[in-house]
Amino acid sequence: MALRIDILTLFPEMFDAFRATSIVGRACQRGLVDIHLANIRDFALDKYGSVDDAPFGGGPGMVLMCQPLFDAVEHLRAEQGLHGLQKSLPKSLPKSLPKGRVLLMTPQGRPLTQAIAAELARQDRLIIIAGHYEGFDERIRQGLADDEISIGDFVLSGGEIAAMALIDAVARLQPGALGKDESTHEESFSTGLLEYPQYTRPREFRGMQVPEVLLSGDHAKITRWRAEQARERTRERRADLWEKYVKEHPDQEA
Repeated sequence: MALRIDILTLFPEMFDAFRATSIVGRACQRGLVDIHLANIRDFALDKYGSVDDAPFGGGPGMVLMCQPLFDAVEHLRAEQGLHGLQKSLPKSLPKSLPKGRVLLMTPQGRPLTQAIAAELARQDRLIIIAGHYEGFDERIRQGLADDEISIGDFVLSGGEIAAMALIDAVARLQPGALGKDESTHEESFSTGLLEYPQYTRPREFRGMQVPEVLLSGDHAKITRWRAEQARERTRERRADLWEKYVKEHPDQEA
């Protein structure tokens, strides 16, 4: 069964090209991932499509309200759609559709790692809330979200780009998405280390040479070289990852 991903957003058009191209597009075409979009404004109660309001206690910006998001998630989980909504919303959902895990894209969430991506890739369904404005009403965190995910300690204009990053990381882990499953096994972070250096033709370019070991045809020697390079690169560039790796592999030198 395909991994179903529902995205709740104020800007569904941002995902049109994303879900139709590259690895995510191929995963969708192969029936490995099924991505659906829902506009949060479709669940507003007034004719203006209001989904945000000023924060209690004052302060800058606007805050996403509870009602539209709670109604949206409940609609997506229902067997039958709500009446009177825009045509962009599905009229009904299969009875066998999983309830889904609700993810809130927020800087306050768990930092996204390859391990978390793998964890989410094993789910049957994800419902991703890509917010906007100044933030969410806290009750969305308390009563709706199952998990909160962050893609880094920086500020974006909205959660759409963060949602795309998460979906890409999850989609490429679906069996068959890359055409060669072992492709994901040697990438950065899959073993706790950064990936080793890669080379292709030509052998020499502007005085820079391909390491001779990669041209030797000795696969055992190449494997050892790649492992050494991955460790060295991680030790030099990501002290945090290297420290964690050494703790998990005490035979490695710190």
